[in-house]
Amino acid sequence: MPSSSAKSHGRISIEASRKARALITDRPDIAGAWKARVLTLYPEMFPGVLGHSLTGKALQEGLWGLEAIDMRMFARGKHRNVDDTPAGGGAGMVLRADVVGRAIDFADKGLSRAVWPVIYLSPRGRPFDQATARRLAAARGVTLLCGRFEGVDERVLEARQVEEVSLGDFVLTGGEIAAQALIDATVRLLPGVLGNAQSTEEESFSGGLLEHPQYTRPAEWEGREIPEILTSGHHGNVQKWRQAQSEALTQARRPDLWEKYLKERKDKG
Repeated sequence: MPSSSAKSHGRISIEASRKARALITDRPDIAGAWKARVLTLYPEMFPGVLGHSLTGKALQEGLWGLEAIDMRMFARGKHRNVDDTPAGGGAGMVLRADVVGRAIDFADKGLSRAVWPVIYLSPRGRPFDQATARRLAAARGVTLLCGRFEGVDERVLEARQVEEVSLGDFVLTGGEIAAQALIDATVRLLPGVLGNAQSTEEESFSGGLLEHPQYTRPAEWEGREIPEILTSGHHGNVQKWRQAQSEALTQARRPDLWEKYLKERKDKG
């Protein structure tokens, strides 16, 4: 059973507790900061990897906020069930619409989907990409629904206008890992998180291409040298080389991206 102790991350408190008072109480938002609210049966999984490295530092500095909300707090009745057997039969269990609906309503705070999307991490969702990360980073925040078992009652997804987003063509035991990946990809785009804005401009997918190869010292390693052009000091030639490398890698490894890149370049004239 999760501990009821709070973990402090700067000016925000993330708690892993099943006590209603601890989880169903508004916490003060950091003014203007982007925020992720995560609906999960396992709030103790957060912040997880998000509490480390640059995202963890940014969390401590208040550049973004995180609230893990235990969906069990929205179950009612004698047994407080959050799931039930699938209608029509079948294996596993399905998260109940009434429980999930109450959890989403609590996290909504009355904000529209345009400024605060609600996303269900699902293998059948639209593929998550860099463009989606940029869209989420431009919003005020996001609510992420982490599924478990066989999934979520379809009715609540329809009634609450929930987007379905997938990290790829594979299945996880729950949405928590996917939620952390989505948050990480989004948070790093927020102002001040990486420190150097140019980092996000030159990396993979930012220009529709995979990133060019990177090198650093030592100049020679196991008989392999850094390409001479990178040490030439001619920034114009370096840029051309990197562009050519990005194009070649994308064409070879991601023909789908390459085709899209060519089409967009043609449309721009």
